Amino acid sequence: MTGSWSQAASATLHCLTGCAIGEVLGLAIGTALGLSTLTTIVLAVVLAFVFGYGVTITPVLRAGVPLATALGVAFAADTVSITVMEVIDNLVVLVVPGAMDAGLGSWLFWGSLAFALAVAFVVTVPVNRWLIGRGKGHAVVHQYHH
Repeated sequence: MTGSWSQAASATLHCLTGCAIGEVLGLAIGTALGLSTLTTIVLAVVLAFVFGYGVTITPVLRAGVPLATALGVAFAADTVSITVMEVIDNLVVLVVPGAMDAGLGSWLFWGSLAFALAVAFVVTVPVNRWLIGRGKGHAVVHQYHH
């Protein structure tokens, strides 16, 4: 049993929204403050998870689900997707020569980040398709998205 490609793409785009907000903020803050590469990436990953879960939990809470249950739904829905997305996009940014040392005014910084997020999206869609097809991942949150 597998989910449809359109469901997987939609779930991945949903996940990418929160991840991208956190990733961009984390990399921008870390770069602006002159933090080390490792510290900047850790900050970006933490914020990606915070915003990724935040994008998922908001409609669940609006559906009247108690906070503890809504947190469980968000964790079940997005943990694998966010993890895959973060591993891929950070690896891509790290392998682009000079990307982590480029300033916020650099096309290299923003271009590598956009490219990394696009690659992460492409890699994560099949993962989400597989999860949805098994009633896991973003499939657990669909009942709350009206």
